[in-house]
Amino acid sequence: MFLNGSSEVASLFTVQGKKGTNQDAMIVWENFGSRTDTIFCGVFDGHGPYGHLVAKRVRDSLPLKVRAHWRVNLNSEDVREISIITTESMSPGETALVSAGEETRTSAELEETEKQVEIFQTLKESFLKAFKVMDRELRMQRKIDCFCSGTTAVTLVKRGHYVVIGNVGDSRAVLGTRDKDGSLIAVQLTVDLKPSIPAEAERIRKCRGRVFALQDEPEVARVWLPNNNSPGLAMARAFGDFCLKNFGLISVPDLSCLCLSEKDEFIVLASDGIWDVLSNKEVVEIIASAPARSSASRALVEYAVRAWRHKYPSSKVDDCAAVCLFLDMSNSSAASSTKSHNQLASVDDQSEMFSEKDLLISRPIQNDSEITTEESNEDAAKLEEMQSESETDWSALEGVSRVNTLVNLPRFVPGREDKRKDAGEKSHM
Repeated sequence: MFLNGSSEVASLFTVQGKKGTNQDAMIVWENFGSRTDTIFCGVFDGHGPYGHLVAKRVRDSLPLKVRAHWRVNLNSEDVREISIITTESMSPGETALVSAGEETRTSAELEETEKQVEIFQTLKESFLKAFKVMDRELRMQRKIDCFCSGTTAVTLVKRGHYVVIGNVGDSRAVLGTRDKDGSLIAVQLTVDLKPSIPAEAERIRKCRGRVFALQDEPEVARVWLPNNNSPGLAMARAFGDFCLKNFGLISVPDLSCLCLSEKDEFIVLASDGIWDVLSNKEVVEIIASAPARSSASRALVEYAVRAWRHKYPSSKVDDCAAVCLFLDMSNSSAASSTKSHNQLASVDDQSEMFSEKDLLISRPIQNDSEITTEESNEDAAKLEEMQSESETDWSALEGVSRVNTLVNLPRFVPGREDKRKDAGEKSHM
């Protein structure tokens, strides 16, 4: 599923903000890898002139690549090095690490640990390879200009009681679980990979990229080219954005492994449009208080939109997208086997499941012919255009929103160079 709607184990919802075309995309793929106990979820937040196309391309391609690379063999050295995250005894903001080599464990515990390690290591390697291949594919293809457009990705694969999360950018995953007293708490599972994180900033500066915030938004650190005040990307990792890939921006996912317990109730994946206005605790409480699971993500997104209007009335509401995966650890296998989704559902298939009013309505997407860049345009020419262009036709950058992903973005409009050359020739006639 990649449209607004729900199944027995998940709900999805997205709404377009006030910056232009909805650049958020999402997916829930049950029976992932032809396994009834496995599910893939992802939220992708595009940015830049063609960010909506990048996000959808990654949404459609990345799960296939993860599945294709899910064939990694383990060796004994891998088993000794892996640590496993468990949700037992966790409190908000912290996790417990259990070493895979503890000698005090019984043989049954060690066998279970080895099983966990194998699942985690296999999925971990699959994520690393898939993300690398995905970014390489974006660089090579010519139908979408990814030079100053890209997307974040927060993704997970749940197999039985085990979850592996791969995150690039500043979207976020949060777990709704119960503490020892039975109270519902929120545990953040990912790190918002922003340039303000010291390790991320250090890597970027070592690669000659610059990190600083604008004067009118000092709380938002951005990534800039060495000699240009562009593009001002508000994240340290992303797919695409190849203008910055030689200057510290990377697409390597931050990976985490989770062993679920019966206290864990759901996981929320959402774009930064949600987290900019709602805390982890608020998000978990909204999902838990939703009248039905099928409407949980919709309730969260609509609550976030109202929060934007209340907290930042002078800013443009950002696109918001959320996927809520309900865990049901006691009967998750039975729930998963009631449906068969062995392949990605098509739009036509989904239109039968949801009413017309529930489907995402956004601006028409341009044809490939309208967005394809000329192969003769080299990076040097684009950087030169960065220096000479100060205006933009992209409506999403009219004014500075509270946390625009990109600022001072150069416009790369196909055919403009030809028009400029023709005008120059006429002026000299």
